[in-house]
Amino acid sequence: MGKFIDDFKAFALKGNVVDMAVGVIIGGAFGKIVSSLVNDVIMPPIGVLTGGVDFKDLKMVLKDAAPAVLDEAGNEVAAATEAVTLNYGMFIQNVIDFLIIALAIFFMIKGITRLTELKKKKEAAVAEAAPEPEPSHEEVLLAEIRDLLKEKK
Repeated sequence: MGKFIDDFKAFALKGNVVDMAVGVIIGGAFGKIVSSLVNDVIMPPIGVLTGGVDFKDLKMVLKDAAPAVLDEAGNEVAAATEAVTLNYGMFIQNVIDFLIIALAIFFMIKGITRLTELKKKKEAAVAEAAPEPEPSHEEVLLAEIRDLLKEKK
């Protein structure tokens, strides 16, 4: 049992697992922000443009609701059933949520990629501008020996 706990600790405390956990938590919060953006900022004007339609309420009734059936004594013979609906408005809402999240992530990754490229270019420029280091005393002696050997041939 002790080896299992040690293995689990090693797994749970790896940098990648912790980074992933932070990403999941931030992603959940980001999802709430985007959902609020869609529900509270984007969809109301779209609803106004479409004549006051709230996409969440758009649905197709496949089977109407049925009230409970009572006998003469007032006992319930058949329970009430809810309507069966196809909620395509919620689907439209979720598609818009997805598109906005995908667009936001696209711009975020594009920005991170651009910053990474700029950093690499800056590092390359610094490396090019750095003067060539002076050869060590040993390297100078080895070069002289090489040159002397070339002359004897």
